[in-house]
Amino acid sequence: MDPRWERLGDLLVNYSTGVLPRERVMIAMVEIETFPLVQAVYRAVIKAGGFPQVQFLSETLRRSLLRYGGKEQIGWVPEIEARGMEWADVYIGLRGAHNLYELQDIPAEVLAANQRAMGAVSTLRWEKTRWCLVRVPNESFAQAAKTDDETIMDMFFDSCFLDWEKEVKTWEAWAKILNRGSAVRVTGERTDLSFSVAGRRWVPFGGINNMPDGEIATAPVNGTENGTIYFEFPGVLGGRLVRDISLTWEKGVLVRAESSTEQDFLRSILDREGAKALGEFALGTNPKVTRFCGDILIDEKIGGTVHIALGRAYPECGGTNKSDIHWDIIKDTRKEGKVYLDDKIILEGGNITLY
Repeated sequence: MDPRWERLGDLLVNYSTGVLPRERVMIAMVEIETFPLVQAVYRAVIKAGGFPQVQFLSETLRRSLLRYGGKEQIGWVPEIEARGMEWADVYIGLRGAHNLYELQDIPAEVLAANQRAMGAVSTLRWEKTRWCLVRVPNESFAQAAKTDDETIMDMFFDSCFLDWEKEVKTWEAWAKILNRGSAVRVTGERTDLSFSVAGRRWVPFGGINNMPDGEIATAPVNGTENGTIYFEFPGVLGGRLVRDISLTWEKGVLVRAESSTEQDFLRSILDREGAKALGEFALGTNPKVTRFCGDILIDEKIGGTVHIALGRAYPECGGTNKSDIHWDIIKDTRKEGKVYLDDKIILEGGNITLY
C-alpha cells in the first residue's frame, strides 16, 4: 500500500479530529476505492484508543434509490446515518470520487427531495460531532480533472501534506486584516457583486474540517447583497453540473438566477428555505490545489479563487442564515477578477495581497 495513505490516516485522526481514548469514531467509507484510507484511519483510531465504526455508502446505491424508490423512500432521512451522528464523538467522511454523470437522468424534483433528506443528516453532523471530510481521488476524479491518475494523486497528497501550522499562522494574520473591513466587492467576467461583512468574522480553515483544506471564509450580512456574480466553473451538487450560473441580487433579494444547463434543478434548489441568501464568501488559499476537478471539497481550496455558498451560514463566522442546503460554487479569479475590501484590492490575478 502507498505509504502516503498511512501518513494521511495519522493526520486525519491526530491532527484534524484529535481523537482521544474511548471516543467513538464513525468512519464513512464512500465507494470501495477509499478502502486503503479506511484501513489507515481505522488503525490510527485504534492506536489513539478510540472505538471506530465503519459504514459503507455509495452513489451507485443512491442511484437505485432515486430511480426505483417511491416518494416516501426518496424523502426518507436514513435512520442509522442520523443516529450515527448522535452516537459518534467524531465523524470522518472518506468520500470516494464517482462518475459526475451518475445521476444525470434523475428528475430534478426527485434529486432535490433526496438532497433535502441528506441535508438533514449533514446538519446533525455539524451540530453533534467533531468532523472532517476527505474527497479521495480515483480514476473518475482524474478524468473529471482532465489529467492522469498519477498527476491527480500527487496533487491530492501534496495539498494534504502542507506544513499546516505554518500555513495557518499566515492565514490567521490575513484574517486579522480582513476582520478590520466592513464591505466586500467582487469584480470579474460578467461580475460586480458587493455585500457587507460588518460585524462578521473571517475564519481560516486549516485542515480540521476538510482535507485538503485552505480557505478563509466569512458570512455576508444578509440583506446587503447587490449586483451580479457569474461562475466560470460549473456548480456541482447532487450529481448535477449546473453550467454558466449567474446570480443577481438587488438590496438583498435574489432577483435573477440563470444557467445554461439544469435550470429546473437550479430553481428547485433555490426554492428551499434560506437558499436564496449568501451563507458564505471565501478566498481559496491552498497553493497545491491547482486543477478544477468538479468536486467542491477540492475545488473550493484552489489558491487564488473565491467561492460563495448559497444557504446555511457558518455560525463561527457570525452568520445567521439557516438552511438545509450549503452549496459552494467556485469563481475563477486567477486570470480575470479582483476582490476589494473597503475599496482596497485584496486579491488580483490569483494573488492575495493582504500585507
